[in-house]
Amino acid sequence: MQLLDWVVLIVTLLFIVSYGAIKTRGSKNVEEYILGSNQTPWWTVGLSVMATQASAITFLSTPGQAYHDGLGFVQFYFGLPIAMIVICYTFIPIYHRLKVYTAYEFLEQRFDIKTRSLAAILFLIQRGLGTGLTIYAPAIILSSLLGWSLNWMNFIIGTLVIIYTVSGGTRAVNMTHKQQTFVIMTGMIVTFFIILSYLPDELSFNNALHIAGANDKLNALDLSFDTDKRYTLWSGLAGGFFLMLSYFGTDQSQVQRYLSGKSIRESQMGLIMNGLLKVPMQFFILLIGVMVFVFFQFHAAPLHFNPNNTKIINNSAYVGEYHKLEKDLEGVAAEKQEISMLYVNQLYQDYDNKELHNRMVALNNQEKDLRDQAKELIKKADVKAETNDKDYVFLYFILNYLPKGMIGLLLAVIFSAAMSSSASGLNALASTTAMDIYKRNVKGEKSEKHYVNATKMFTLFWGIIAILFACIGTLFENLIQLVNIIGSIFYGTVLGIFLVAFYIKYIRAKAIFYSALISQATVIYIFLMDIVSFLWLNVIGAGLTIGLGLLLQSFIKSPPDEEIPESLQA
Repeated sequence: MQLLDWVVLIVTLLFIVSYGAIKTRGSKNVEEYILGSNQTPWWTVGLSVMATQASAITFLSTPGQAYHDGLGFVQFYFGLPIAMIVICYTFIPIYHRLKVYTAYEFLEQRFDIKTRSLAAILFLIQRGLGTGLTIYAPAIILSSLLGWSLNWMNFIIGTLVIIYTVSGGTRAVNMTHKQQTFVIMTGMIVTFFIILSYLPDELSFNNALHIAGANDKLNALDLSFDTDKRYTLWSGLAGGFFLMLSYFGTDQSQVQRYLSGKSIRESQMGLIMNGLLKVPMQFFILLIGVMVFVFFQFHAAPLHFNPNNTKIINNSAYVGEYHKLEKDLEGVAAEKQEISMLYVNQLYQDYDNKELHNRMVALNNQEKDLRDQAKELIKKADVKAETNDKDYVFLYFILNYLPKGMIGLLLAVIFSAAMSSSASGLNALASTTAMDIYKRNVKGEKSEKHYVNATKMFTLFWGIIAILFACIGTLFENLIQLVNIIGSIFYGTVLGIFLVAFYIKYIRAKAIFYSALISQATVIYIFLMDIVSFLWLNVIGAGLTIGLGLLLQSFIKSPPDEEIPESLQA
């Protein structure tokens, strides 16, 4: 990185942190600190909702996902627009009518304190883990870039987020989301056009897509009913719908964003904005990863993208074998570039030469085989090494091919995304702990200022916990998948509780509480046994909670039936 990159990165981050801390300090009461005095306009609600979901993991991991597996991951988001409609017409009106601080307050009014506490605790577990991962993702970047300790990077990033989140609460989170979203979208759009400019002059965008398509990178739809496949149209519509319905409807990190809206209509418009823009945005980020794949058809790529693993192998007894694989890759890359250019030239004649097509695909398969052999050597050199390097693909491109200043901007994009999602997570964790756990158990009457200070202390507490989670985090198959897997394990059960609360008056507190406990234990077992793809856990968790609730209620003798207040009904 050059001096200009450091200036761009540092100035951007310091501006966001200081702006959020100075502009929003001094909240006088809980409503102002947690709900931002309900003064957030719809477009800020929409940007804040998008920024909360679009963590650094989205911009670090998604292009690498597309580089390896193509556009198929976009199916994960197909259920999102439908979920937004359901939430707008069911969840938001009830939350606003009840004037709740958290989504889980509603559950106490509908059921009892045990059910409210159970849902809140499940949220705290999964969001605490998720927030730690949103800190961990960008920490990888600087630790790789500077050779600094990963734990120190986790500490620095976590501290930056804690500063303005503790200072200004929800208003600080919402306000900084606007600046962060601007930085994020500017950086990604500019990067896309830079990648296109780096492709050979004779390669049009349309022909670049031909190369990607020939290597199965443009398969955005999978219509199969195979439940073992992670991403299909059906898992996206069904599993994705339940996951998004739970995430946006019951996860306090999102609920708190639209609870701060000026009115029901403003909150609804913010979510509809997210529903309209999220799938195209995700498709665009995946397309960037596909273009990075095309770029490396004409430029040299490393045998392994993770520099930490490269250091391990270079200091091991397997370095000779590894260098041989690198030589083999150079030969494959040279032939691949030649064949790719021949393939492009014949496309201009409206002719698709099958021999060239098959040879190009075969060379990419050879390259993949060499990379797999390299991973085996790395594993031999260090059995603890995580050999999956998807999350380093886009980072490698940024650091090695972008011009001066753009490197700093792209790193600012990833850091801004990390800070936006981490801040939302800490804000929600603190609010839930203060209002759903602490306030329910504290003795005596306490002032508004007391609960504001308590929420600030819980923000600091969860910030420290998230940093600790980040310090023990390891790369799973892929960071963005790990975050979604964690959510899928817990979201289905919580969603089942809320769906019963909204729509099934017959089921009462005791039945839903025990059905949720059984459902959660079953989902964890199914995940550990690897029975189905993780997206289906959302459907299973919600379905089990509802089904068991109906069954248990038929055996449980309920107290005399009381009419559920109209304010609690959908």
